Amino acid sequence: MSHSPRTPIFSACVVPASAYKAAPPSAAEVAAKHRIDELYLDFPYYGAGRLAAQLQRERHSIDRKTARAYMKEMGLLAVYPGPNLSKRQSEHRVYPYLLRGVSAAHPNHVWGSDITSIRLRGGWLFLMVVLDWFSGSIVSWTLDDRLEMPFVLEAASDAARKATPQIWNTDQGSQFTSPQFTQLVAARGAQISMDGKGRALDTIFTERLLWTMKYDHLYLHDYESPRQCRQQLGAFLTRYNEQRLHESLKYRTPAEVYFQTEASVSDLPAAPAAG
Repeated sequence: MSHSPRTPIFSACVVPASAYKAAPPSAAEVAAKHRIDELYLDFPYYGAGRLAAQLQRERHSIDRKTARAYMKEMGLLAVYPGPNLSKRQSEHRVYPYLLRGVSAAHPNHVWGSDITSIRLRGGWLFLMVVLDWFSGSIVSWTLDDRLEMPFVLEAASDAARKATPQIWNTDQGSQFTSPQFTQLVAARGAQISMDGKGRALDTIFTERLLWTMKYDHLYLHDYESPRQCRQQLGAFLTRYNEQRLHESLKYRTPAEVYFQTEASVSDLPAAPAAG
């Protein structure tokens, strides 16, 4: 019995890549990540070892290696008082810190950008915010399910279309040291400032927003989908900007302070020095 060379005896079954779907995380994994998110906000200096130890005390089955993997997936990095403040690409240029002893004196004097993780039921999103440090007003924000450049550039571009700060401050994360981000900021004429060694509290203005957002909103909700998160978180951020009164702003809203005319800026309280 012979076979034509054009007719294979065995045919390989090729399954298209689109047919494969990653298995959803287990309930135990989701619970552990949610708890890591909460602990990280209260103890940002906790590394994988201490987070694993705390979760073990709370009856989670997790070790240091797994905790480290979860932190990486969530975009979290322990804030140490030493040199390792933020993970960055060694080939990227790092700009000097410009805010030592400087107070934000008026709207658009100093902006800060930061990224944080947002938990969903069975997954995560990442939030990028651009904040005016004088008023505490959110200039722009974006959400995405991947910790990559497009959503960072979207928020930065949206903010840059609205105004230009004198100084734009970030940490040394790879998204912010990327030439794509730094060239966008420099093209607008803003000075680039990056937190340096031993300056873990330089983003305190942005951290205050993230702390309020998580404790006053995110930890009270259990989002089922990115769409639901985007709608409800967007509504919260709008209320934060336009309705929430701040004692430090003489019981005005961030938006009221941000959109003040130059003539009335002198009547407003100066923000505390960043250093």
